[in-house]
This record gives sequence, structure tokens and C-alpha cells, in this order.
Amino acid sequence: MCLGIPGQIVEITDAERMVARAEISGVSREVNLACVAEGGLEALVGKWVLIHVGFAMAVIDEDEAAKTLAALEHLGEAQETLREIAEGEGARP
Repeated sequence: MCLGIPGQIVEITDAERMVARAEISGVSREVNLACVAEGGLEALVGKWVLIHVGFAMAVIDEDEAAKTLAALEHLGEAQETLREIAEGEGARP
């Protein structure tokens, strides 16, 4: 199973290599756009994409991006709770 993280394309940094800068939860990363570049690179600026291992795999809308980010945040909270239980921090006497 692949997990794509939503990120917003903010600028094209190298059109020849199809590379852009994306903001992912406040962190800036370089992303390859080759898989989503059908309509031209400049058309992707401002769009949300699902990013996996440095590649934009699909264009999504802002609502889908927000829902995915919320689900990932919830998953992270669940993982933290499980870690605490495993380490005995959440164990009951």
C-alpha cells in the first residue's frame, strides 16, 4: 500500500526536469511532476497533489487535501496512544 501526502505546488523550480517546490504541512520540498504534467507545469502552481517518495502522483482538490491531512493527523495521534500503551504510560493499575 502506498501512502500519498497532500502538498500544494507553490512554484516550478526546474521546468526541464519537471521539478517544483511543494508545501507539505508547512515544510517545503522538491517534487517531481512528471506523473501529473499533462496540462503543462505552470497550470499546476497552486494545485494540491498527493506526493509519494518525491513524486506528485495525482492532482486532488483542496477539500480532499484537507480531509487527507486530518486523517493523517488522527492516525498520528492514534500511533502515539498505542506507543504510550506499549511503553506502559497508558497502562491501568
